Amino acid sequence: MNNQAKPSMNPTPPAKRIDFNTSQMQRKRRTRAITDNLTRWYVAIGGLAVLAAITTIFFYLAYVVAPLFQGASLTQETPVKPAWLSDAGKPLMLALEEQNQVGMRVSDKGEAVFFNIDDGAELSRVSLPLPDGVSVASIGEDQPGTPLVALGLSNGQVLVFRHSYPVSYPDNKKTISPTVSWPFGQAPLVLDEQGRALEHVSLNANGESLLVAGSTGAQLHVLSLEQQENIMTGEISSELSRIELPQMSAAVKAIYIDPRQQWLYVINGRAQADVFSLRDRTLNGRYKLLENGNAEITASTQLVGGISLIIGDSKGGMSQWFMARDVDGEQRLMHIRKFQMGTTPIVQITAEQRRKGFIALDDSGKLGVFHSTSHRTLLVDQVSATAGIFAMSPRADRIVVEQDGAFLPMLLDNPHPEVSWSSLWSKVWYENYDEPKYVWQSTAANSDFEPKLSLAPLTFGTLKAAFYAMLLAAPLAIAAAIYTAYFMAPAMRRKVKPVIELMEALPTVILGFFAGLFLAPYLEGHLPGVFSLLLLMPIGILLAGFIWSRLPESIRLRVPDGWESALLLPVVLLITWVSLGMSPHLENWFFGGDMRMWITDDLGITYDQRNALVVGIAMGFAVIPTIYSIAEDAVFSVPRGLTLGSLALGATPWQTLTRVVILTASPGIFSALMIGMGRAVGETMIVLMATGNTPIMDMNLFEGMRTLAANVAVEMPESEVGGSHYRVLFLAALVLLTFTFMMNTFAELIRQRLRKRYSSL
Repeated sequence: MNNQAKPSMNPTPPAKRIDFNTSQMQRKRRTRAITDNLTRWYVAIGGLAVLAAITTIFFYLAYVVAPLFQGASLTQETPVKPAWLSDAGKPLMLALEEQNQVGMRVSDKGEAVFFNIDDGAELSRVSLPLPDGVSVASIGEDQPGTPLVALGLSNGQVLVFRHSYPVSYPDNKKTISPTVSWPFGQAPLVLDEQGRALEHVSLNANGESLLVAGSTGAQLHVLSLEQQENIMTGEISSELSRIELPQMSAAVKAIYIDPRQQWLYVINGRAQADVFSLRDRTLNGRYKLLENGNAEITASTQLVGGISLIIGDSKGGMSQWFMARDVDGEQRLMHIRKFQMGTTPIVQITAEQRRKGFIALDDSGKLGVFHSTSHRTLLVDQVSATAGIFAMSPRADRIVVEQDGAFLPMLLDNPHPEVSWSSLWSKVWYENYDEPKYVWQSTAANSDFEPKLSLAPLTFGTLKAAFYAMLLAAPLAIAAAIYTAYFMAPAMRRKVKPVIELMEALPTVILGFFAGLFLAPYLEGHLPGVFSLLLLMPIGILLAGFIWSRLPESIRLRVPDGWESALLLPVVLLITWVSLGMSPHLENWFFGGDMRMWITDDLGITYDQRNALVVGIAMGFAVIPTIYSIAEDAVFSVPRGLTLGSLALGATPWQTLTRVVILTASPGIFSALMIGMGRAVGETMIVLMATGNTPIMDMNLFEGMRTLAANVAVEMPESEVGGSHYRVLFLAALVLLTFTFMMNTFAELIRQRLRKRYSSL
């Protein structure tokens, strides 16, 4: 019998090979390739779109802001030479009405001629009621924008009239009917009782009170007229009185009356101004207006509002002066700023009627456009061969020069003279202020207002709010992030981290509402408790940790590792309860029952209910989740091998944290701080609702502030589209965008450097 093994009749089949080229696998590869390409292009396009959007926003803001820093432009139109102008007499005054259609010319013949500005055609002629044999010796106007004119006559009398331009629409056609009226009667007022010609005259009407001043040589004459209307009969009674002032020592060149009828300015001599107090009827002082002994005053005017004087001299210079308090608290005439137009004498200065700008004409026929507050020379242009007399429209967009028997009409484009780099970022000496200051005050109730558009207090307020918010948020958020990621038990971390991150979803308008209506008054009433809480909380936590470390191990080991922080909750609540509960007693013991009054009276620190402390707490609460989330992820992402290796080499957990974990996570922690800082800088609603929105520059913790973002939110709806205020608000937005961009760029450079430095750990 053959015992040899027979070969198996069913041999094992060879292993089946996987076919990767089936139609299904090919379709899968094609689908994955298409998905990868689409994803790559989607991410690339999305990133480029974000960059394009930011760039577009930046250039759009720059496009809106750019016109602020453009100068003025002057367009000369075709000169007109009307026939009536040849025998109309010497011009004393030109005036233009609001619509730039009708002009008025007053001559030494005592006639007011109204004419069409475009072609110079005479519209009407009014013969002013001068006494027989009397001529016009001088002319004076009220404040810019007030259509009152005083004629100083050759017999020592003054005639006051008003020119107006009522508009009507007969047959649906716009018609301007220029008129002359006599608000104080057609009978001239006797100013110089000796009947001498008035060489200079000025007036000011304040309600029913008229003040007229004139001069004959070096002698002053001031007359006050009070009108009262009988309510029952409607009759108007007038009362004349003379104001006696110390007499001058030199010939008078010009007279101006303060619109509040407090000061009388008399330009006299070569370069001197005497200021009289109309209330005390005394001489306030004599002021030298020019330092150059070879120069003399050749022209002057008041700016709109009548507070400032603009003085032009024979050397082509101009200077601004107004009354302000000196170091001794006395009102003195102060030199504010200087302008230089050329080298030839200034012959006429005319102020704008709605802005603090003015236009000057020199002896060579050059016309200059200036603005006082911004200290800008916007335009200097040659308009005629020789000097003449000119007028500017109320809107400051049209000028008419009369020279050699012809009218030279011109269009002026000067939309934003109020803004300059110095007015935005430097101290400016504003009218009614005793020294240069940083001020933001964009609007007021009257047309004489001087816009104060300094961005310095807004930028300061932005940084102040962000500083106090970060002072609270940064230590708490970073410490919480390190503890959560490094020490806390994973199970507890999974509960704590989402709760803190969920705080970020809370609308900031709710936080601002809560801070303004509840937190601010609560802090005001519990200041001792709040400050004791800030002092006792870290001490209490450290003391609780020390006591816990000294307990027997049998007690400490009952608490699972990483859950020790839960034991601090009752400690925190107890310290809070004790601190706030003791607040009234602390206030009675140490601060006389009112800590706010103690801060104000004893320390001399201003206290506002809605202040930086409220903003710091509220905004810090809003910023904490942002910083915490990013910093916690950075610490938690440190490779576990680094931590275990450090511990295996004998380092303590604290040494491992400070020398390995934090250094490795430092780029992420720094990014968290910068993103939180950006969030604090751009915050709007909390600052808007939790502060008084006062644009001041003071680091006082108990005073408020106004930030760039809050200012844009408050004032943008009220600004005129295309106006200076509107564009300055866009400039504030551009400053905010540029600041955050530069801060983030700087932060990214530091982050990359930190990453490169500690990547080898």
